[in-house]
Amino acid sequence: MSRRNIFFALAALALTATAADLTKHSEPKETERYGLGRNATASDFTKHDYLVGPKGNGLPKGHGTAKEGRAIYAQSCAACHGLRGEGSNDYPPPCGGQGSLKSDNPLPTVGSYWPYATTVWDYINRAMPYQNPGTLKPDEVYALTAYLLTLNGIVPENSELNERTLPAVKMPNREGFVPDPRPDVK
Repeated sequence: MSRRNIFFALAALALTATAADLTKHSEPKETERYGLGRNATASDFTKHDYLVGPKGNGLPKGHGTAKEGRAIYAQSCAACHGLRGEGSNDYPPPCGGQGSLKSDNPLPTVGSYWPYATTVWDYINRAMPYQNPGTLKPDEVYALTAYLLTLNGIVPENSELNERTLPAVKMPNREGFVPDPRPDVK
């Protein structure tokens, strides 16, 4: 599986699953099958046992601006995602692609695909940076989110994102998803 596909799989996971869900699988235990490692326990997921939803429930206190995010991006993200979010090698671009989803060559990015800014925050918080996920502080995640949203032309460069302002950000593809009508899906 390419790094690009891993990115999209993790993005889908961030939108749909809580960490506790990951420990509830009833499939055969791979550690027993291959004799490697150990099975994950619920305590392994403790620091990730929350889900930031579309309305911002679960967002921690904090704040950040695009200006602050630019420096963090240069240090922690640019090696994989390019200096201006254009992507590089197998790493997908987080920027661009607006208007491309219905084309023959769609480019799913933060600016073209993600329906909620809050789930962008959640994904960055849980899965980035790729080589050391979950290590960013809430203020750094707010700043990175602000920077990516600025690069995509969604928020002005001088805007501050926090637990109150982030849920109010209207993403370009917010209406691009069809609600799941199954009664067992909330």
